[in-house]
Amino acid sequence: MGKTTRRKKTHLFSTERSSVLRVLTYGGAIMAFLIGSGFATGQEIMQYYASYGFWGLFGTGLIVLALISFVSVQFLTVGRRHQFEKPSQIFEYYAGKYVGKFFDYFSILFVFLSFTVMVAGAGAVFDEHYNLPSWVGGFGLTILVAITVLFGLNSLVDVIGKIGPIIVVVAIGLGVVGILNAETGLLAGHNMVGDLDVQQASNHWIVAGLSYVGFCMLWLAAFLTALGKTVPTHREARAGGIVGGVIFSLACIVVGMGLLANIDRVAGMQIPMLVLAGDIAPFVASLISLMILAGIYTTAIPLLWTVSSRFFPDGTQKYKVLTIVLALLGTVVGLWLPFDEMVNIVYVLNGYVGAVLLGIMIVVTIWRASTKRRKAEGEPTKAATSSSSEAR
Repeated sequence: MGKTTRRKKTHLFSTERSSVLRVLTYGGAIMAFLIGSGFATGQEIMQYYASYGFWGLFGTGLIVLALISFVSVQFLTVGRRHQFEKPSQIFEYYAGKYVGKFFDYFSILFVFLSFTVMVAGAGAVFDEHYNLPSWVGGFGLTILVAITVLFGLNSLVDVIGKIGPIIVVVAIGLGVVGILNAETGLLAGHNMVGDLDVQQASNHWIVAGLSYVGFCMLWLAAFLTALGKTVPTHREARAGGIVGGVIFSLACIVVGMGLLANIDRVAGMQIPMLVLAGDIAPFVASLISLMILAGIYTTAIPLLWTVSSRFFPDGTQKYKVLTIVLALLGTVVGLWLPFDEMVNIVYVLNGYVGAVLLGIMIVVTIWRASTKRRKAEGEPTKAATSSSSEAR
C-alpha cells in the first residue's frame, strides 16, 4: 500500500476546475517546458530561425508549428487513453519493444544533458548581464531547481503553466519592439545574415526545423505522457496540445523576426534577447534577465524531474538522493562549455535522433488510423455477408 501511495504522489496534474482554464494550463505547461534557456535567451531562435533569414523564420517556423502541435496532441491523448504505468512506455508504443527501449534510454540521457544546457544558460546570464562569475548563476539555478524537485509544489503543472504564457507574451513583445526599433530592418537583415558569422543549427533550414522538433519532442515525450494520464477528457488533451504548440511556434517566429531585424548587433551575443531589451531601457534589460532566469527555471524543473522519476518513484528516498547527485553533476557539466556551444552540440545532435522518432510516430499514427478505419468499414460488410448466408 505504501508503494502505491508514493507512485501516485505526482505533481503532474492541474487543480483548475474549469475546462477552459485546464486547457490553457496544459498549453501553458507545454510552453513553459519548451521555453528553457535557449528560447528565453534568444540563442536557440538565432541558431534555428534567424540565422537562415526569411527561410528560417517562415519555413522552419511552419514546420515547427505543424509538427510540435502534432506531437503534443499525440503524447497527451495517447497518455490519457493508455494510462501507462511508466511514461517511458510511450516509446515502445510507437517504436516497438527494442527500438522503443533505445529511444527511452537515449531520451533520458538527452533530457539530462538538456538540464546541463539550462545551467549553462543561467551562468551566461550572470556573466553577460550581471558581470558575475557564471558559476554563481549555475549553482544558484541548481539549488532552486533541486529544492523544488525534492520537496515539490502542490501542482507543478499549475505553477509552470501560469509562468510559461507570461514569458511567451513578454518575448513576443520584445520581438515586436525589436522589429519597430531596428535600424537595419527585416529585409536588410535577411540580405546580410549570410555574410555574418552566425552559428547555425544545420546547413539547411528544413533540416534545422526537423532537428528542432526532434529535440523538443524528446523533452516532451515522458512529461506529456504522464500529464495526459490526469487529463479528464480527450477533447481537453487535444485542445491543450494544439494551444501550446501553436502559440509557442508563433512566438518563435515573432522573436526570430526581432532578432533578424537587428542581426548586425545580436550576431555573436550569448544572450541576444538582452540586446533587444537594452534598446528600450537598461532597467528593462534587468527585468528581462529575471524573466530569462524564470524561463530557465520552469524548464529545468521538469527536466530534472523526468530523469529522477524515470528510475525511482517520486518522493522516495532513492529519488531524492538521485536528484541531488544529478543536479550537482549537471552543474559541473553545464559550466564546462560556453552556452552557445552547448546549445549547438546538445540540441542539434539529439534533434536528429528525435527526428527519426518523429518519422516513426507519423508512419505509425497514419497506419493505425487507416487500420482502424478499414476495420470499421469492414465490420458491416462481414455482418451483412453473414446474414445473407443464414438467410440462404
